[in-house]
Amino acid sequence: MGRNLRLPRLYAIVDAGIFAAEKDAALAVARFAEELLAGGATLIQYRNKTGNGPQMLSQARELRRVVPRDGVVLIMNDRADLCLAAGFDGVHVGQDDLSPAGARMVVGKERVLGLSTHHPEQLAAAEQTDIDYVAIGPVFATSTKENPGPLVGLEGVRRARAATRKPLVAIGGITRAKCRAVLEAGADCVAVVSDLRENPRAATEEFLRILGRS
Repeated sequence: MGRNLRLPRLYAIVDAGIFAAEKDAALAVARFAEELLAGGATLIQYRNKTGNGPQMLSQARELRRVVPRDGVVLIMNDRADLCLAAGFDGVHVGQDDLSPAGARMVVGKERVLGLSTHHPEQLAAAEQTDIDYVAIGPVFATSTKENPGPLVGLEGVRRARAATRKPLVAIGGITRAKCRAVLEAGADCVAVVSDLRENPRAATEEFLRILGRS
């Protein structure tokens, strides 16, 4: 799958931290994902920055149960091992995670592999790897990461577009009010966390209406 990835305009992220207080967090994560799917999402990333391995695997397997294998790409954040264990379609790694080469060794050639970058030097290094897409951010101020790093802004997206031939995902503080400008700056796809939280089905539908589906 990784070799033939065509990014949709919306990269929806399910942040498990939102559901940490739920009695059945795995079920809550799955229900949230079902709402994203109902709204038209075709790529979903599972992110869990605080859970332990067994908790993450339980939630990931529940996600795998409800997300169709045809027509939807399911991405694990950070953990290449859990990507395999839960049967996900790919993994996304950051600069402090397993290297792209290491992640590729774990997940193999057929799964999707993405990498976060934050400045031109990282983009240049990413261009020399066999990752399937590169992410740039944070574009705008975000509250979903503890230490998000300096903002790159729309100009950073433009520079990233000029620096890479790989599919480009923009992330960080992207809302329905700002998403079109991010695409116009050169991103192929926008990753969204916070602006999907309330009424995820309707939010997904509106993002896709604004962004277009192709």
